[in-house]
Amino acid sequence: MGLRMIDPAKQPSQLNRRTALQTAGATVALAAASGVGGLTDGAPAATPPADASDHDGPGFWPNGARLAVSLSLMFEGGGQPISGAGGVIPEPIAKGVPDLPTNAFFAYGHYEGIPRLLDLMDKHAIKLSSFMIGQAVETSPDLAQEIVRRGHEAAAHGRIWDNSYQLAREEEKRFIADSVETIHKVTGKNPIGWNAYWMRSSIYILETLQDLGFLYHIDEPSHDEPFIVPVRGRDFVTVPYTFHLNDIVSFPFVGWNPAAYEEALRDEYDQLYEEGAQRRRMMVISLHDRISGHAGRVRVLDRFLSYAKSKGDVWFARKDEIARYVLANRAGTGVIDRGSPSKTGLPGPTA
Repeated sequence: MGLRMIDPAKQPSQLNRRTALQTAGATVALAAASGVGGLTDGAPAATPPADASDHDGPGFWPNGARLAVSLSLMFEGGGQPISGAGGVIPEPIAKGVPDLPTNAFFAYGHYEGIPRLLDLMDKHAIKLSSFMIGQAVETSPDLAQEIVRRGHEAAAHGRIWDNSYQLAREEEKRFIADSVETIHKVTGKNPIGWNAYWMRSSIYILETLQDLGFLYHIDEPSHDEPFIVPVRGRDFVTVPYTFHLNDIVSFPFVGWNPAAYEEALRDEYDQLYEEGAQRRRMMVISLHDRISGHAGRVRVLDRFLSYAKSKGDVWFARKDEIARYVLANRAGTGVIDRGSPSKTGLPGPTA
C-alpha cells in the first residue's frame, strides 16, 4: 500500500468586494510577530483533525474517502519587482523602468482574482491552501486576513516573488523566516507549509524548513500521493505539487482553451478516482491570483468543482490537513529514505 522504501543508490539519477474585504479584515486581530516556528496554525480546518481512527473505510483517506483533492492559491500580487517581473507581455521592458501594465496585471489578483476565487470556494464549501508572499501580504493585509477568516490555510511563499536557492544557507533561512513573521503578524497564523519560487530551493531546504518549524513542503512534482522523507531522525512531509495542472505553466492566456482545461481536470480526476480503489491518490490543482481569478477561468473551475463534488467519497483538503493526516497514519504512508540532494538531484537531507 502506498510508496515503498526506496534505496537511492538503486534509483536512476456582493458589496463592493474590496470594501467587504476591508470590513471583514478589520475584525481579525493582528498578532504580534513572535519568532518563527511552531505547529500551532489555528485556522478553521475543512475537516476535523485527523488521527489514526479516521482511516476506517475502504479508502485511504478520512472516512474512507477514495481520493483527496487539494487546491493551492498563490498570493503573489504586490510581491513582484516593479521592473522585470514575468507576465503576459512577451517583450521585456528596459532594465529599471517600472513595468506599469505588468504590475497592473499582478494587481488584478488582489483586486479581483482572489475575492472571486474565495467566493467560488465558499460556494462549494472547499478550503484551500494559500501560499503567500510576505510583501504581498504587507501590500494587502486585509486580503490575507480574509483568506484566513474564511478557513483557508496561510502557507509561506517567500519574502518576495523571487528565487532563494542562490542565497547562502543562512540567508535563505532568513528569506523564508521573514515571510513567516509577516504572515504571522498580519493573520495570527504560523505557516507550516512551504512553496518556493518555481519550486526551486537550495539543497539545504528540508533541514532549513525543519529548523523553522515547518511540517511540509510542496516543491516536488514526483508523485500522486504524499510521502515522508526522514530528516535528521524526524519525519518531514512532501505534499506533491503539479506542473501540468498549474495555471502558470500549462494554460497561458495565448491559446488558452477553456474546454480543453475542463477536460484535462475531469480526466485527471476520473483516472485518479479510479486508481483510488487500490491505493492512496491525490489530485492537485494550482491557481494563481492573477490568472485563475479571471471570470472565464472561474466559470470553468465552477463547472469542474460541481462535477467533482458529485461523488461523495472524495476529500477536499487543505495541504496542512493532508500532511497531518499522513503523519497520524504513518503505517499507510510511503517513506522515502533519500541521500543528499547533491547526489540524488531530489529533495532530501544533506547529512
